[in-house]
Amino acid sequence: MALKKAKVGLRLRRFREEQGLTQAALATALGISTSYVNQMESNQRPITGPVLLRLAEVYDVDVQRFSASESDRLTAQLRDALADTAHADRVSAGESRELAESMPELAQYVVDLHRRYQHMLERNAAMSAELDAGASPTAHEEVRDLFYAKRNHVASLDEAAERIYQEASLDPGDLAGGLARLLREQYDTVVADLEAGEENSVKRRFDAEARVLRLSTLLSPGQRAFQLATHLALVACDDLIRAEVDAADLSGDEARGLARIGLANYFAGALILPYGQFLRAAEELRYDIDLLGRRFRVGFETVAHRLSTLQRPGARGVPFFFVRVDRAGNISKRQSATDFHFSRVGGTCPLWDVYEAFANPGEIRTQLAQMPDGRSYLWVARTVTRRYGGFGTPAKTFAIGLGCDLHHAHRLVYADGLDLANPAMLTPIGPGCKVCDRKGCPQRAFPAIGAPLEVTDRQSRFTPYPSAP
Repeated sequence: MALKKAKVGLRLRRFREEQGLTQAALATALGISTSYVNQMESNQRPITGPVLLRLAEVYDVDVQRFSASESDRLTAQLRDALADTAHADRVSAGESRELAESMPELAQYVVDLHRRYQHMLERNAAMSAELDAGASPTAHEEVRDLFYAKRNHVASLDEAAERIYQEASLDPGDLAGGLARLLREQYDTVVADLEAGEENSVKRRFDAEARVLRLSTLLSPGQRAFQLATHLALVACDDLIRAEVDAADLSGDEARGLARIGLANYFAGALILPYGQFLRAAEELRYDIDLLGRRFRVGFETVAHRLSTLQRPGARGVPFFFVRVDRAGNISKRQSATDFHFSRVGGTCPLWDVYEAFANPGEIRTQLAQMPDGRSYLWVARTVTRRYGGFGTPAKTFAIGLGCDLHHAHRLVYADGLDLANPAMLTPIGPGCKVCDRKGCPQRAFPAIGAPLEVTDRQSRFTPYPSAP
């Protein structure tokens, strides 16, 4: 099967040049003619599935770099960057896609340049307001972009976590006990409870001199196992984490520190939900999050987040987009194994069912949704609430959203009873009002950047901010 229409010829040519190959040499390796290679590089013929498989077999290359979905991701990021500049009204959606498809390296440079520009603006604002530089969110965004670029899958840590799980003969029935035993026997570390008065404010504290790891008594067994696994990552996989951090293009110590914590947390999730065992269970249970949580004794958010990381070459799960939002619409977590992209400019879409989850706490909601580019998705959303203290202690409530491309939806239990083939069932959503070019949306909060408005005092429309003809 051929790839979706996309100008992937330049990517093939760039790959060939990186390998130091002539067209004839590449043709010989792939078992095709030199003219065929020339036609593919000139976008006169598509790169078919058999050619991709042969590329992966001969050169051990991730075929995702030739995929049209990569162009979709890059186009969305490029439009987001351009929408935040004075050039928004000069560059059409078609021009953005043309650049992303034909010259992806240049498009990525524009995106990275905009990210640095935003970083400088934020630093300038922080300095002007005499804010503490440590409170800047920029480092957090850098780390989020790091995981996004990896499609939320860190192979080295995933494989190490699975190996340690098997070697230590860990069991979901008493994972916290098994990890405590592993830390005691192999790392001379004793696990104990935090002192009274600390359990409300600290989850985990390590006394390196005394070799004692103290945990809050308010943690559930699953949360306790996660904290133990995070500490284990920092002592057992320090070299792997350092290698990942060193390979990332991070701006400073703050970003590097956050990346280290994020990678340790990734390892923890991979350890308590080991890849092969968890993927088999997910396929068996048709990705039922509640049933998976009961089998592995962890919460809804932990399962949903782990499902978004199952992208090991040769053993991929459904590629999900994971998001966590609060009542105010703030997205505190977004991880993607797909090309789905929500804008950083102007918020997200009020028609998105993830927000409706707050009106039905604890209830799983489903939505068939379509983006302006025609891509359709199945979304699953539910609220989660955490309260670590007693009566009167404020609770934290989030909505957890998990989405996948509609052509994967039949693999999920949540698609049962939904008319996946009926276009009328799709809710039109967008990437955020300021960068959404959907016309006639009754929920539009802002005019689309770069789109001329219909300004007249002779009529008034039901649709806010109507575009000029």
